[in-house]
Amino acid sequence: MSARASAVRPFLYVVVCAAGVAEGVGALIAAARERGWEVGVIATPLAMNGFFDSAAVQTLTGRPVRSAWRTPADPRPFPPPDAVAVAPATFNTINKWAAGIADTLAAATLCEAHGLGVPVVALPCVADALAVHPAYRDSLARLRAMGVRFGDPHTGDQPQDGGRPAFAWERALDLLDAFPPGPRPRPASVIRYDRPS
Repeated sequence: MSARASAVRPFLYVVVCAAGVAEGVGALIAAARERGWEVGVIATPLAMNGFFDSAAVQTLTGRPVRSAWRTPADPRPFPPPDAVAVAPATFNTINKWAAGIADTLAAATLCEAHGLGVPVVALPCVADALAVHPAYRDSLARLRAMGVRFGDPHTGDQPQDGGRPAFAWERALDLLDAFPPGPRPRPASVIRYDRPS
């Protein structure tokens, strides 16, 4: 799906998890805006504890960073998403998402995205020691079966020169561009809300 194909700027939810590379999320926001997206950021509660500059992100997007559910009286700060990018996607969030555990706004947003039928991409940032855990491998398989596209894994390990390895922020946008254009069919609900005839 190309963001440029639409006359109205499509809306991208960026879900940010608590990993050291999260401090660079502004690069993804800036690149997304250059490619024609409007952006809203949803962070895990832990990510809000200093993993990125939420004030700078708010300035970049022109919208508040969301981390908690709104009350029914509060206005919706974001329109419905046209796509979702999880970057960085951590071990904990990937496993909760695959298991359908919606205990934070970020996890609930990811769980709901499948039902909305919007394209979802993820850039994992998971240490090698965690990535071999069977639950993680199962989670990746389940999410791929749900249509989620993943970028190459990023371990966050420091190279021998002592610098921090680059995180491929724009890969999320490249993965989104690879989705076919046009609306995606929404999954059929197995729950009936009308009375049987």
